[in-house]
Amino acid sequence: MTTTSNEPTDHTIPDVQSKPDGRRVAIDKVGVKEIEHPVTISTMNGGQQETVARINMYVSLPADRKGTHMSRFLEALNKHHEDLQPDRIIEFCRDLRGNLDAADAHLEMSFPYFIKKKAPVSGLPGLMNYQCSFHCEVNETGHDLIMSVSAAATSLCPCSKEISAYGAHNQRCLITAEVRFRGLVWIEELVEHVESAASCPVFSVLKRPDEKLVTEQAFDNPKFVEDIVRDLAVRLDNDERLVWFHVKSENFESIHNHNAYAEITRDKRA
Repeated sequence: MTTTSNEPTDHTIPDVQSKPDGRRVAIDKVGVKEIEHPVTISTMNGGQQETVARINMYVSLPADRKGTHMSRFLEALNKHHEDLQPDRIIEFCRDLRGNLDAADAHLEMSFPYFIKKKAPVSGLPGLMNYQCSFHCEVNETGHDLIMSVSAAATSLCPCSKEISAYGAHNQRCLITAEVRFRGLVWIEELVEHVESAASCPVFSVLKRPDEKLVTEQAFDNPKFVEDIVRDLAVRLDNDERLVWFHVKSENFESIHNHNAYAEITRDKRA
């Protein structure tokens, strides 16, 4: 198509963002937030899972530049939203840094992830959802990547079990593990670590025999919120691929009008 005099081209449209800025104030992060976009996550079994992610993308801006090019963030997302796993998240962030000519680039992506989980007795399958995220930063010295998984589980109070003539109060808890790692760690592996720390995991489908088993399993495995984070910390410490972790548990109390909470951070590189 022939361009007419009324149709501006890239050469005739002013590039305001690239103009100098006289205030000489650098910006740590500038970009786009709260993007909801379909993504495809690579799974541990060699497949792929489609989900919808909430995404934030930022770069640093030097003091002499007026603005960044916001459209380039979306261009990068359209290029990298498929077949995601940790190494491709890093590649995505490096692409942001290069395309936007920035010293630092940041990518935050959170999404629900579903794993098929069979009931412990009946074997009936159901999908369990886990809230996951990747936080990545790339600069001239390298990259930093944190993967996070949150899983609902059951906790049963050791004190209640000890002092009660019968029964013990229990509650659902939300356990979260954030990790830095070498090599490759799958979401499924981190979920297994997290759920192992609870009195009992939870399931989406339970028949009566299943309900009996998980109730008794929790009763035989009582844990304070302190026990949950300590047990999870021990397990993560034993995984040599993990070099740093932050774990936390929030127990939604069933007999109190407050929640119980604990967290641990460890840097194994120190």
